[in-house]
Amino acid sequence: MGAKRDYYAVLGVERSADDRTIKKAYRKLAKKYHPDTSEGNAQAEEKFKEATQAYEILSDPEKRRLYDRFGHAAFDGSGAQDGGPQGNPFEDMYGFGNSGTYGGQGFHRAYGSGNGEGRRYEYRFGGGDMDDILKSMFGEAAGDGFGEGFGRGGADLRAEISVSFEEAAFGCEKTVRLDTGEGAGPQSLRVRIPAGIDDGKSIRLKGKGARGRGGSLGDLLLKVNVGRKPGFERQGMDVYTVASIPFYTAVLGGEVAVQTLSGKVLCRIREGTQSGTKIRLKGKGIVSMKDPGVHGDQYVTVQIQVPEQLDEEAKRKLREFQAACEGRACHRAG
Repeated sequence: MGAKRDYYAVLGVERSADDRTIKKAYRKLAKKYHPDTSEGNAQAEEKFKEATQAYEILSDPEKRRLYDRFGHAAFDGSGAQDGGPQGNPFEDMYGFGNSGTYGGQGFHRAYGSGNGEGRRYEYRFGGGDMDDILKSMFGEAAGDGFGEGFGRGGADLRAEISVSFEEAAFGCEKTVRLDTGEGAGPQSLRVRIPAGIDDGKSIRLKGKGARGRGGSLGDLLLKVNVGRKPGFERQGMDVYTVASIPFYTAVLGGEVAVQTLSGKVLCRIREGTQSGTKIRLKGKGIVSMKDPGVHGDQYVTVQIQVPEQLDEEAKRKLREFQAACEGRACHRAG
C-alpha cells in the first residue's frame, strides 16, 4: 500500500485533537468505509483498515505518545519499540480473540493469508444495519451518542421498565428480569428508580451488562416508561390539574380542597373568580433529580360548576340575584 500516511491526516483531525474529537472522526469514517456498506470496493476496505489502525494508536494515550515522538517507527519494529507486525486493532479495542462475536450483534472476524506484512483481517457483521453495528461498537449514552461502553470488552444491554406516575415522582425500587446471554437464563435485578425521573429517560447501571471475552462487563441502559395519572398532567417538573368549584363559591369566595401529589390542600378562592383562572401551588410539583431540595409547582385551573337541576325556590332566588345584578350593574363593563 506504499508509505503509511500520518494517522492524524487519516482521521482528518489536528494533532492537538482531544479523545472525543478523535473518536467522532473515526466513527464517521468507520460508518462510511466499512466493508459491509461498500462490499467489493477495495479502496474503501483499505481506507477502513487505515482508519482503524490510526484510531487504535491515537485512542491509546501511551501509543499516541510514542507515535507523536517516533512516528510509525514506534510500531513497525524499525524504531523505538521491538516487535513484529502490528496486531489486530479490534482485538485490543473490543477484547475478543480468534473468533467470536461482539455484543451479541453478529460481529465476526475471519483470518486470511499473510504476505510478510502480518496477517490479513476481514470484518463482517452477521446482521443489523450500520447504525446497529456502530451502536454495538461505540455504545450509546443519553447525552453524547457514544456512551461510556466504548472500547471495553463488555457490551451494553438495553431494557425497559414501567412505573406509575407516583413511582416516578417519588422514586421506588423495582425488579427487572434480563438475559445477559451468559447461559444462566433470565436474571432478576433490583433497581432503584430515582425520584423525579421523566417518561422516556434512561438509567445507566454500570457493570450490569454483558460480559466480554476479557471478563469486563458492559452497562445496562434501562429506559423508564411512566404511566399516566387521571387528572394530572406533567410538564417537566410542573404538574397541571383542574379544580371544579360551585357557582356560589366563585361568586362569593371561599375555600376548596385540591388534590396534590402529596395529599389534599385547601385553596383560597377569591370573590368573583372566573372560569379558567389558574392558581399556583408553589413547590407542589415534581422533585428535581439534580437537587432534592428543589420542586416544581402545581398549577390548578378553575372550572365553575353550573347547576343542572334547581327547584323552584332556588330558581326564584337566582332570578332575584340576576335582577339585582342587572339593576346595580354587577356585570363587567363590555
